[in-house]
Amino acid sequence: MAFGRLDRGTAAQPMSDINMTPLIDVMLVLVVILIITAPLLASSIKLDLPKTGAAKPGDAPQSITVVMDATGQTYLKDLAVDLDVLKAQLLITAQANPQTEVLLRADKLAPYGRIVEVMGAAQQAGLSRIGFVADTSSATVQP
Repeated sequence: MAFGRLDRGTAAQPMSDINMTPLIDVMLVLVVILIITAPLLASSIKLDLPKTGAAKPGDAPQSITVVMDATGQTYLKDLAVDLDVLKAQLLITAQANPQTEVLLRADKLAPYGRIVEVMGAAQQAGLSRIGFVADTSSATVQP
């Protein structure tokens, strides 16, 4: 029999590695949130754009987007505006830069007369570059 010291095992050493599991969990949650919210940030106005295979987005140095829904309501910067307010805003834009392109996003059921009124307002303001935005995904051209 030995008296004195009892045989003791080595004490547990502190862990010096970083636990990556909580970090990965947080990052995956942030990615899921980004994937869900990104399509919602594109535009808050729901449109059914006409489809064409010929339309490709152009590289304009500066542009202003005018949106028209199926009822003919006109929007500028996601705010509903009437034709007089739109004319005033287009005139201010034309005075700042006359080469600004007007991008017209009109629903395919929008009244043609309202589209022509918006085009006329842009031309009267001095903006002669007018582009039509169309949906190029899954375009089927009917003969």
